[in-house]
Amino acid sequence: MSDDGQRAISIIGFIGSVFSPWYRWSGRKNPADHCCLNVVTYGQGGRWTMTDRGEAALGLSRDRLQIGPSAMVWAGDHLRIEIAEMSTPHAQMVTGEVIIRPAALTQVEMALTPDGAHIWRPFAPKASIEVRLNRPGWNWTGHGYFDANFGTRALEADFSYWTWGRFPLRDGAACFYDAQRRDGSELAAAIGFAEDGTPRAIAMPPKAKLKRPGWMVRRETRADAGYQPRQVKAMLDAPFYNRAAVQTQINGEETVGVFEALDLDRFRGPWLMPMLAVRVPRRRSWPGMPG
Repeated sequence: MSDDGQRAISIIGFIGSVFSPWYRWSGRKNPADHCCLNVVTYGQGGRWTMTDRGEAALGLSRDRLQIGPSAMVWAGDHLRIEIAEMSTPHAQMVTGEVIIRPAALTQVEMALTPDGAHIWRPFAPKASIEVRLNRPGWNWTGHGYFDANFGTRALEADFSYWTWGRFPLRDGAACFYDAQRRDGSELAAAIGFAEDGTPRAIAMPPKAKLKRPGWMVRRETRADAGYQPRQVKAMLDAPFYNRAAVQTQINGEETVGVFEALDLDRFRGPWLMPMLAVRVPRRRSWPGMPG
């Protein structure tokens, strides 16, 4: 999010693009054959890019994840994201780079299911961010966050619904993970991080409802008892997924962070896949590869 709160960006690197219809239609047999760098900018002139690419586009080394013309590069003390992607439906190139400088790095990871089939790892709960893109006004600084999710089964196989939120605090950050599993059990996790990245226990505020967005995805986050959280910036509103900047209060401190809600009952419906295919084009080949 930008320092002035007017702009934001989300970037996800996928190996096995979990939200790609092409990956589902393939039977999810080869994650490397469905890689993607999803870049979404929010604010005036915002753009969406998400191209499902074949295995020939994927390059992996110790410090670099290459996905077609774009890459994520660990450069000693910061993450550099090199972007060269086509937006849909505008068919305009989005190019440039984003630099994420963690305040600290953590070694924390958390299993989201008892058998460890899904893992969440918050590498940098608090970071500064520099955005330099080829769009008017898309050069800004702000605060950011860097994490990863790993899984050996489809999300919709194990979860029906989840919410996640990351909220910066004066002396660190707080993350909340709530999920309803298919086996009837629930995940309810709260984890705090000091400024130096040290994890620490924090009190779990109660759930509080947020107003439903245009696609009517159910939304609830964590807030101090009696406090009504509210959306302060709309980001992504999709039939099964919502992302927004939300103002809440955590243990007496008011904060604005990024919130996500994911309805996996909706996502697994076959009616959704043709809709997604319009926004997620497939490019199987790459220079030097026929097809």
